[in-house]
Amino acid sequence: MASDPTKSEEFDDSRATGSAFTETGKRLLLFGGRKWGPVSNISVRLAIAIGALFLTAGIVYWSRGCYSDGGEIGDITWIDAFYYATVSLSTTGYGDIAPICQSSRLVNVVIITPLRFIFLIVLVGTTIEVLTQRTRQEWRTRNWRRHVENHTIVVGYGVKGRSAARSLKDAGHDGNSIIVVAPDRDSIDLATRDGLVGIVGDARSEEVLKDAAVEKAGRVIVATDEDDTSVLVTLTARRLAKPSCTIVAAVRESQNAQILRQSGANNVIPTAESAGRLMGLSVLSHTAGEIMEDLLDSTRGLEVLEREITREELGLAPAQLDASGQLVLAVIRSGVAHRFDTEAIRQLQHGDRLVVIQNSTSD
Repeated sequence: MASDPTKSEEFDDSRATGSAFTETGKRLLLFGGRKWGPVSNISVRLAIAIGALFLTAGIVYWSRGCYSDGGEIGDITWIDAFYYATVSLSTTGYGDIAPICQSSRLVNVVIITPLRFIFLIVLVGTTIEVLTQRTRQEWRTRNWRRHVENHTIVVGYGVKGRSAARSLKDAGHDGNSIIVVAPDRDSIDLATRDGLVGIVGDARSEEVLKDAAVEKAGRVIVATDEDDTSVLVTLTARRLAKPSCTIVAAVRESQNAQILRQSGANNVIPTAESAGRLMGLSVLSHTAGEIMEDLLDSTRGLEVLEREITREELGLAPAQLDASGQLVLAVIRSGVAHRFDTEAIRQLQHGDRLVVIQNSTSD
């Protein structure tokens, strides 16, 4: 069984640079983009700090004849140079080693002072970066919540969830309009790397779905690994979403499909049995199986899509469209799908929609 639906995984900011907490009490909302890990961030900062230290020490040692060490001029070793560089860059400044020549003082002003600024910025850079990222993330989250409308929520980011999100992106949906909800951080990290919006939490919880703006969503895809979880998510989503929201759920056991439909799912996909039927069809008829495989892969071969009729198609019979490179499977009129019903649909009218098969390279 899954974890407590009223709780979600806490966010560890050290695991992904570029993310921050959302508003107080809200779940974490993550956006796509390049993220640096903690090791990379620390390595870059150490490299800059050590580079500034060595450069300063080298400058001091090279001009050691212009530095005084307790009254002795020019008696500066490498250890003294590194000591001066350390206390100077850290603004400690004990004063036991000091420049006495005009040239060395000019070098301190022109070169060592900027290096001091760089050194200090590196030291406090982590704090500044966290504050900056948190402010930017909170602004981006509020802006997303304010403008998001008719978006798609994908619950679960396993094989089914990734395939569904990829199909939406292939169909032209913007990554910021696809939000993935999953209880584990690894799945959300994968979703954000794919350019999607992610939220860490259990979708059975009302608060998590509200954070995903389910009340304004146009589509909800339930792609969890457990049928009982899918039923609870579907019930919660249907109660919170607007009536026009389309909910599609995957089910492992076909006997649970009716329960999901009763829970509010518009379409239920029996994943395991569908794959088994496709395998059996491929064994009995290689060509038929290949055609079905093409229909399932939107990047090649054939694809199924639903579209509005064009002005040129008004008054035509569905069969007349077959010559245009699209095979009409169904005509949707007044919310009713007429599949190959030539008697009911003799001419296309205003408001009709078509379900067609076309080549995936067609516009």
